[in-house]
Amino acid sequence: MTSIFKLNTIATKEILFQVVLHVVVFLFFTFDKYEPEIKGFKVIAFINYALGAFIINYILLPRYFYMKKYLYFFCSVAFIISINIAFEELILERIFYPDTRAMYFPGVVYSLLDVMPVILILVGFKFAWDASKKQLEVEELRTSVKESELLFLKSQINPHFLFNNLNNLYSYAIEESPKTPSIILELSSVLRYMLYDCKEKFVILGKEIEHLKNFTQLNEMQIEERGKVSFRTQKINNDYQIAPLILSVFIENAFKHSTASQSENIFINVKITFDETGCLDFECRNSFLELRNTESLSNGIGLKNVKKRLELLYPNAYDLYIQKDQNIYYVHLKLQLIRAEK
Repeated sequence: MTSIFKLNTIATKEILFQVVLHVVVFLFFTFDKYEPEIKGFKVIAFINYALGAFIINYILLPRYFYMKKYLYFFCSVAFIISINIAFEELILERIFYPDTRAMYFPGVVYSLLDVMPVILILVGFKFAWDASKKQLEVEELRTSVKESELLFLKSQINPHFLFNNLNNLYSYAIEESPKTPSIILELSSVLRYMLYDCKEKFVILGKEIEHLKNFTQLNEMQIEERGKVSFRTQKINNDYQIAPLILSVFIENAFKHSTASQSENIFINVKITFDETGCLDFECRNSFLELRNTESLSNGIGLKNVKKRLELLYPNAYDLYIQKDQNIYYVHLKLQLIRAEK
């Protein structure tokens, strides 16, 4: 229903555009400062040219030119223009100017100079309209593909996160740890946000930060007494919004790097600040040991996913720096956020 309404709106706009265009061209064609009255010959001649342009615009352009059948198109255009010239020379001039203009043929070049300006203007504007409409369709297609890709990327996050944490929950359950109920509660809170609260393309910054805090606390249970986790925020402004689940991938990677390679002396530091220009500054440092089982962590599905989402959602509006140095994995992301819609 929406598509039909949209097509009808576009068709209505084109009809109005063509009417205004024809009126303007007609006024210029018939205007003569020495003879201001509109003569019948000019009216019928313009209708003749307009009919030729109509055939070119709505039959020849879509059937031949847009189908890249250029030879058929130009031959057909030449035929239409020949008919326009013949109608004017053999019929109109004999009716309106039997004793003057109808007595001789001025030649092909003069006739073309008489016919072509009006037809070129009408056809040129139609071609420009079609090109503009095609560009709009291409942009809409790109947007649709972009949104589909974003939905696909976001859909990958939930199973990926759930798989990792169910493994942790299973190990706690096997050990009959008293922390199991707390883990289930934290997991439920995080999943509720991921499944329901962040369905939109963007969410309020404060909600995302609260989710990150819960997310960090959930993963912190993996470390217990083996290290220290720090999560700090400053000057969070709820007037701005952010794409959901962008930052959680980096925190998840930090825990994976640390817990997979170390049994003690683990540290994970997360710091998020925000300034008055709308720039979010995210930093995450974590310890790790360079072992074989950590070589593929930095190239996992999560990190590739978030890089792709950044490219799609924040083109030319982010700066991502990742470094591994002296058993420290460091991520620094600067993100220019947009204001939340009121």
